[in-house]
Amino acid sequence: QVQLVESGGGLVQAGGSLRLSCAASGRTLSSRAKAWFRQAPGKEREFVGYIMWSTATTYYSGSVKGRFTISRDYATNTMYLQMNSLKPEDTAVYFCAASNRYLSDYGVSSGYDFWGQGTQVTVSS
Repeated sequence: QVQLVESGGGLVQAGGSLRLSCAASGRTLSSRAKAWFRQAPGKEREFVGYIMWSTATTYYSGSVKGRFTISRDYATNTMYLQMNSLKPEDTAVYFCAASNRYLSDYGVSSGYDFWGQGTQVTVSS
């Protein structure tokens, strides 16, 4: 089992920045990838980006590419999401997730077995 805990959410004005953290514990050595997803009220959960844990290779959705950056601290099993140039449409609950699987596409929520509880990000206009 892998336990994930997000932190760092809050209220920020449009154009501002926030950094989210996702701390992992448990059987973390088996994680192949970790990802960020988000869910706005009344909407489906949306892929934000993922990082391959061993290589730190990253991939982002088109809506955040160039504004958001995922990084990781391998020693502490912590993943980060640096969010810059935030927009009101970025308002959502942000979730981190971990996958132990070998997948061709890590951009879908069904590929992840472990999830955090989520942290609220609100961007005011």
